[in-house]
Amino acid sequence: MRVAFAGTPQFAVPTLKCLVAAGITVAAVYTQPDRPAGRGRQLRSSPIKNLAQLHKLTIVQPHSLKDEHAAGVLEKFAVDVLVVVAYGLILPADLLDIPRYGCVNVHASLLPRWRGAAPIARAIEAGDTVTGVSIMKMDSGLDTGPIIATQMIPIAAQDNAATLHDRLAEAGAQLLLEVLPGYVNGEIQCTEQDNAAATYAPKLSKAEARINWDRPAVEVLNQIRAFNPWPVAVTFHGDERIRVLDACISNATYELPAGYIYSANKDGVYVACGEGTLQLIRLQRDNGKPLPVGEFLNGYPLDKGDSLH
Repeated sequence: MRVAFAGTPQFAVPTLKCLVAAGITVAAVYTQPDRPAGRGRQLRSSPIKNLAQLHKLTIVQPHSLKDEHAAGVLEKFAVDVLVVVAYGLILPADLLDIPRYGCVNVHASLLPRWRGAAPIARAIEAGDTVTGVSIMKMDSGLDTGPIIATQMIPIAAQDNAATLHDRLAEAGAQLLLEVLPGYVNGEIQCTEQDNAAATYAPKLSKAEARINWDRPAVEVLNQIRAFNPWPVAVTFHGDERIRVLDACISNATYELPAGYIYSANKDGVYVACGEGTLQLIRLQRDNGKPLPVGEFLNGYPLDKGDSLH
């Protein structure tokens, strides 16, 4: 089998590793162009480019696949399949049919649930207890193509977007490797998605990060879990912005307005919500380090009766 690979972030790394380790010929690796990053704004390669360089694979970094040369470049690689994992660029319709068996995508949800850019975070934010990975033959829609295979993955109560990301990345890589030969050989039949059951997972934004304490505690907790590691849920104490990286539901109940602190000690900052209470256990100030709540309070005291907003 001869494949091309298109991916950019860390989520795509396990899949490319699996393809290489399995001895499948990777004729080309598409990844997004190097971007300025960090305080010095130096150009930084994507995780996929770094891995491709390690294995001395051919690297292609177009700014767009919509120009007149893109199809010709892909045709020259003469691949059976283009494997796409979180590439980040739209594949025009004329490219989808160039590989002999089309383009195959590894998606971090049980399609048609959570089509779109942020399926991992949106599943946690919605309070889902189960998600998974889908291997899909791509069409011109947004994650609408027929399904080759799926694997269910439970979402643990302690999961955040980072921990779930890593499990799904590994599961997607293994599932692709298992089903790709059968798909190419025609032994696996694709199943059309039920569009009526589709939900969408729009890209996260910093504008969503601020906590609304009027919401039930369980919804605030899901937001905190879903937005870790980015953009990280935030709240304010006066003018001080505080990032909330970890929390849990508290069994204690007090009749206080939403956002009020009823206790702050080394075990947690206990905050009243619109329904229930939340125990904050890992916090971070602007330009500070993420700290367990006890260490955080040593440098920035919060007291009973203070309010967060």
